[in-house]
Amino acid sequence: MTPEFLVTHSGGFHADEVLSSVILTRLFPQARVIRSRAPEWIKPGADRIIYDVGGAYDASQRIFDHHQRGAPLRDDGQPYSSFGLVWKHYGHDYLVVTGIPEAHVAALHASFDLSFVLPVDLTDNGALSPSGPLAGLTLPTLLETLKPVFDETDANADDRRFQDAVAIARSFVEAKIAQSAANLRAETLVLQAIERTGQGRVLELPMGMPFRPAIVKAGADHLLFVVHPRERDWCVTGIRRGDEGFELRADLPAAWAGLTNHDLEAVCGVDGATFCHNGRFVAAAKTREAALAMAELAVQEAINVGSG
Repeated sequence: MTPEFLVTHSGGFHADEVLSSVILTRLFPQARVIRSRAPEWIKPGADRIIYDVGGAYDASQRIFDHHQRGAPLRDDGQPYSSFGLVWKHYGHDYLVVTGIPEAHVAALHASFDLSFVLPVDLTDNGALSPSGPLAGLTLPTLLETLKPVFDETDANADDRRFQDAVAIARSFVEAKIAQSAANLRAETLVLQAIERTGQGRVLELPMGMPFRPAIVKAGADHLLFVVHPRERDWCVTGIRRGDEGFELRADLPAAWAGLTNHDLEAVCGVDGATFCHNGRFVAAAKTREAALAMAELAVQEAINVGSG
């Protein structure tokens, strides 16, 4: 039965029920959000979904709290917040409603849970405490800054600011999911390009896109450089060795570093070469042919240096 009400607690708010509201209001836009601790509202009923309040977790009754004794845990023992519980039971449908292809739903559901939902769950339960200069800039902290100040006199301020927080949080959820969905589309394109490339050392892509995860997934350790068009030129870029840091599988030639236009053409011998970053991780050319020529020269130098 489609719920008429989405019920969470009144008063101050936290990221977990704010983000739960993002998911549920997208799935059930006709439902009215009720913020209350009144017994008649936080009692399960066929006309409502209750979250972050009510003292129980029972998906069959559509109540998703995590504050009670015996609160639900993930398979690995990490705690849920209401956001994790709502995502567990409604995340798949949310992704379908937002237009994610069915073939990508399971993977995106899992990746969003790990990268976005779990940190919120852990923070809400006190199992994760961000530290350092950026601690005050985490999403849970920023959402809480939207609460009314202590001497606010407007009786409706809590509910009004809660709605503000939901609107802002919605932007982040939708953007994160859009980025993740784009990464999956990119993976498909990159894997196809790797297959076409065979044992070649230069991967040509139809446009700029995230490429390293698919290269790693394919085990394409032979690839050294990627070439793709940009708005007005072509790009030659290196491939990072690891997820962190900037070390490349192969650098562009040292002689090219920091050169542009005619100076770069003279050194590399490729008409249309326009730029090489001083860090030797990216270069540019006017045409596809020039970019591919630069990439092949960079491959030969990398092989020679490696042999030496």
